[in-house]
Amino acid sequence: MNISRNASQGDAPSAGRITRLVEPPIGWLIIDNEPRRNAISLDMWKAIPAAVRELDQNDQVRVIVLRGAGDQTFISGADISEFAETRKNAECARAYENENSAAFDALRDCKKPTIAMIRGFCMGGGLGLSAACDMRFAARGSCFSIPAARLGIGYPVRAIGDLTALMGPARTKDLFFSARRIDAEEASSIGLVERLFEENELETETRAYAQALAANAPLVLHAAKAAINEVAFANVTADWSSLNELNDICFDSEDFNEGRTAFLERRAPRFTGR
Repeated sequence: MNISRNASQGDAPSAGRITRLVEPPIGWLIIDNEPRRNAISLDMWKAIPAAVRELDQNDQVRVIVLRGAGDQTFISGADISEFAETRKNAECARAYENENSAAFDALRDCKKPTIAMIRGFCMGGGLGLSAACDMRFAARGSCFSIPAARLGIGYPVRAIGDLTALMGPARTKDLFFSARRIDAEEASSIGLVERLFEENELETETRAYAQALAANAPLVLHAAKAAINEVAFANVTADWSSLNELNDICFDSEDFNEGRTAFLERRAPRFTGR
C-alpha cells in the first residue's frame, strides 16, 4: 500500500501539528496534539488550509477524513492557553478568527467529500471543523459542546451558519446559549451527527464508507456537493460586517478577559455584560 505521511507544520511535536496521511483512496487530515487533547494552536489553524488543499489536489485521494491523533479525543477546541496573547483584544481576535474561518472554508469548499471521524471530545473550534465537513461519524461515548458563552468569546459567523444548516436555528441557539455538553445520542437526534458506531467499530466503518464513496464518479460527487452547498446556503443574506462588529465587541469586553482568566484559573466566570 502506498502510504505517505507529512506534517504541515514544522514546530516541535509538543506544540502540536497538522499531519497528512495518504492511504489511497483515503486522505487523512489529522489534528495531532495528543498531550493537549488535540487542542488547536494558532500555528495549527494556519496549517489546515494548505493541508486540505494538498489532499484535495492529490490524485490518489478520493475522500478526506478529518480525525484527531490517537484513540481518545477528536478535537478539544482551540488552545485556550494562547488566548491571553492571540485574543487579547478585538484586533488580535479578528486576526485569530480569520485563521479559524480559513480552516473552516478550506474544508467546506474543497471538491472532495469530507468526513469527520469523531471520538471523545468534540468541542468549540473542533465542532466547527466537523460542521464544515460533509458528514460526521461518531463513536458512542463522544461528547459535544460550544463553550463560547462560558469563555466570553465570539464565534466565527459562517461557522455558526454551518451548524444552523445542520441543526436548525432553535437547536443551534440552545447549544450556543447554554454552552452545555451533549452526548453522541443527542447529537445524532438533532442532526449534528449522521452515523453512530460503537467505539471499536468507528474507524472500520468510516474506512468502509469512504471506500464506497471512492468507487463512485468523482466529477459527479463534486457537482453534487457544489449544488447541495449552494442550495443549503441560498437564503443566507447576512450582514457580515455588522455580525463581525458584534464579535469585536465581545473580544473588547471585560467579560472576555474574565472568561479567559476564569478558565485558566479553573473557576466559574463572573460575567457582567460589560
